[in-house]
Amino acid sequence: MDKVEVGETFIITDEENQDQEVEVIATLGIDGTDYLAVSFVEDLQEAEEGDIDIFFLKVDDEGDLAAIETDEEFEKVSTAFEEVMDEEEEDTEQ
Repeated sequence: MDKVEVGETFIITDEENQDQEVEVIATLGIDGTDYLAVSFVEDLQEAEEGDIDIFFLKVDDEGDLAAIETDEEFEKVSTAFEEVMDEEEEDTEQ
């Protein structure tokens, strides 16, 4: 997979084998691994500001998207994402 950009959309298959379109909210590089913060496009179109579900995917060694499998990894990525969003919010307010 080529480098993914914020705003890009693509299709993933959920746990129920249904195709879902997701949009990239942010990209993060942590400890040499690239992660994507994504949300369902349908949720983004319907939700009010700040009221969307966000989940994370990682880019594996082959460049494919993979789920985050451990609570520790999820917590690390979630914390880093919150820090990035807080920094962007502060920059916007100035």
